[in-house]
Amino acid sequence: MKKVKITVMKMANYTDLIEKYENPILHTCDMEIGKVFIANGWSRPKGFCLSAWDSISPFVLALSHGGEDFYDGWMKNKKSAMISCNDGFRPVSFLLETITDSEN
Repeated sequence: MKKVKITVMKMANYTDLIEKYENPILHTCDMEIGKVFIANGWSRPKGFCLSAWDSISPFVLALSHGGEDFYDGWMKNKKSAMISCNDGFRPVSFLLETITDSEN
């Protein structure tokens, strides 16, 4: 099974939607642009948001088992995927990349 590198690429914050629809909450996303996590198969990396993991884990699992070329040529690197978490108020985009044997 291959490891998968997960990099936080972008974070959005839709304050107009938050003000109109979201109840006030004390704690929001802990992600930071550039932060890197390493997933070892199906195991969620320590400190990785559970909600975000629910969104990206099917792609992590596929990549860790040798899957590639999602959606017939969608990504320039066929051993990668750009997936966002499902938070409609403050979505985070993650770059998922299979770690090659030479990077281990």
